[in-house]
Amino acid sequence: MAEIRPFRGVQYNPEMVKDLAAVICPPYDIIPQQMRDELYRRSEYNFVRLEYTRPLPDETDTTAKYARAAATLEEWLKQGVLETAKKPAFYLHDHYFTLHGKAYKRRGIVTLVKLEEWSKGVVRPHEGTLKEPKGDRMNLLWALQANTSAVFGLFMDGEKKVASQFEKEAKKKPMLDVLINSGERHVMWAITGKSAIDELSRLFEGQSLYIADGHHRYESALAYSKERHACDPSAQGVQPYDYLMMTLVDFADPGLIILPAHRLVRGLSAETLAGLRAKLETFFTIEKVSLKKDVAAQVESLLVEKPDEVKLVLAGLDKTNLLVLRLRDFAATGAMMPSFHSDLYKRLDVSVLDHVILEKLLGVGFERELGTLAFSYDREDAVKRVQNGEFQIALLLNPVRPEAIKGIADVGDRMPRKSTYFYPKLPAGLVMYKM
Repeated sequence: MAEIRPFRGVQYNPEMVKDLAAVICPPYDIIPQQMRDELYRRSEYNFVRLEYTRPLPDETDTTAKYARAAATLEEWLKQGVLETAKKPAFYLHDHYFTLHGKAYKRRGIVTLVKLEEWSKGVVRPHEGTLKEPKGDRMNLLWALQANTSAVFGLFMDGEKKVASQFEKEAKKKPMLDVLINSGERHVMWAITGKSAIDELSRLFEGQSLYIADGHHRYESALAYSKERHACDPSAQGVQPYDYLMMTLVDFADPGLIILPAHRLVRGLSAETLAGLRAKLETFFTIEKVSLKKDVAAQVESLLVEKPDEVKLVLAGLDKTNLLVLRLRDFAATGAMMPSFHSDLYKRLDVSVLDHVILEKLLGVGFERELGTLAFSYDREDAVKRVQNGEFQIALLLNPVRPEAIKGIADVGDRMPRKSTYFYPKLPAGLVMYKM
């Protein structure tokens, strides 16, 4: 099934870049303009100059920034700011972080994965993609001929054989250990031994891999590979551009944190808001609960699920109360969703929320003007944005479970957009793949 391969990673030269924390950055898709400007100021070698180059003032050529990124990459390689490893390696990566005061460690392996069409089922998606982000990554691929940030993938390790190999490698001295400003810590080892590489490659041979985060990057890389082959039909066999850099994490890793994207809505008429509860009672049992001071803990306790239960919390219809919504009839709500979706899809909290409440009852869809619908990954933040009048209502939901992601991908379905947020994002700049 999946084919993984070690590679000669390109990394910062510690002799030239003393402070690695000043140069690594988030992936492009969570870097707003203000953050990008701050990253530029942080260091002249910050990786954002490759990952997400900013346009110059009054620049009309939208492709010029990619050429600048390519020139920067070549200059950094020439100067020795970046250096290419002498030996191919898998890169074991421990990512330490905290969430709500609790400490976590997420362990993954950075590797090349052979690109395959979705239809083969070797690499499986769980969410859809948009055209614009794919265009951006395609332009970057053509300019740099490199993967600057890894796609986040998931795999099954039921017998813990992969974990056992990881433990052996983690006893050795790491190649880097860096604490960054956010409090996150990254520890990385280069796995170069032939026996370890052969064993890990063998363990992944029978696997299907699942995209957690980076669907746009995967589809862009697949399209880029096809275009490169079309441009050079004489190229025989598998080429460097037929592979993509991925970080693979076990589905059962205790540091695999999936946050829900709570929905925030504004721009609703007074009439729509006044009639919402009556419409909800058609499908849900509704319980009114007094809003407490520690709203984050309260919502977490209210959203505790029973098996096969859809439960949501609504804030905003009542200033002093939350409404707990429990779905009564899966058949009724399932009939309101597109028939081509699987039964598993129709039983997801996020599917019921998007198709039934937002689209059918409120007339709000993803294609509406951007300002109507927003998302928050923090329960307290979502409620406060309603309380301060920025939004009229917040619909809070449970995170999607890893097994649901696997189940959706296995049946060839895709979840609604903004269903999952894997926290924290993989950083860019620890290692890159130069084709």
